Amino acid sequence: MTRARYSQVSLDSTSYYHCICRCVRRAFLCGQDHYSGQDYEHRRQWVVDRLAVLGEVFAIDLCAYAVMSNHYHVVLRINQKKALSWSDQEVAERWMQLFNGPLIVKRWLKGETESAETLKALEIVQTWRERLYDLGWFMKCLNEYLARKANEEDCCKGRFWESRYKCQALLDEKAVLQCMAYVDLNPVRAAMAETPEESDYTSIQQRSESVMSTSEDNLKPTLLPMVAANTAEAEDDDTVCRFRLMDYLELVDSTGRAVRDDKRGAISAHAAGVLDRLGIDEKAWLAHMKPKQQRKPIALGALDKLKEYAQMTGRKWIAGQSLAGW
Repeated sequence: MTRARYSQVSLDSTSYYHCICRCVRRAFLCGQDHYSGQDYEHRRQWVVDRLAVLGEVFAIDLCAYAVMSNHYHVVLRINQKKALSWSDQEVAERWMQLFNGPLIVKRWLKGETESAETLKALEIVQTWRERLYDLGWFMKCLNEYLARKANEEDCCKGRFWESRYKCQALLDEKAVLQCMAYVDLNPVRAAMAETPEESDYTSIQQRSESVMSTSEDNLKPTLLPMVAANTAEAEDDDTVCRFRLMDYLELVDSTGRAVRDDKRGAISAHAAGVLDRLGIDEKAWLAHMKPKQQRKPIALGALDKLKEYAQMTGRKWIAGQSLAGW
């Protein structure tokens, strides 16, 4: 049964989500269209630029992204705590970077409203605050912008995206790391790049460049950082899963070295020992990374986390298992 995307988001269960969006036209989102001969490679930068803009407005952190030829992946963390800490004025200013707010809010910002008007303005601002940590509004602001821009370039109208974005809840740290590695390895598996560092328009390339250079590129989105190499631990609010950047790069490299029959590309035949250090069985990890011949699961995580998520979102089963008798 089709469910509204908001019903798949349960902040009590997790703040991490994997979203996928695929375009409908054979002309592709990006890349070379061999049928028409047109090159849409420049559209990849549109996605990256828009992610950078939205990252500065929303209380939603970007953990990983990959822009492919006809679809893109993002791994996001909803930071409700950050949104609730903003002042009413900051919320209004952030929202109005994307939308033209009503006159009453503009007058309130200038201090020109009476008490009744102020209450109405604050009511509107409260609605905006909730939207600034809403996954659906983030994806709307991303996809609608890209669709309009592509339609304008193609001189046409109509649907640009195949369907609503697909959303997958990531219920524990292993699920988050697994999904991030999957996203970052997309170009390698598609034989579009030989190594993760050479995968253009991906978060793994951006993280790799941050290790090799201290220069900042303002055109790239802000990624939720990993733990610094000289730091043993960090607060979960500040980093991705309290995981070190170099360990993550090694994890992606070792996972990408495994040759898979269902994918065209791989890095090499060797596997590093980082999987053992994480306490993750190599065969089980690679089995998780291999898509099953069925619908994508709406959530990833340990069994107890799946049970909790199913109850939070009003489901009777997850991946074919009934909650009855659990």
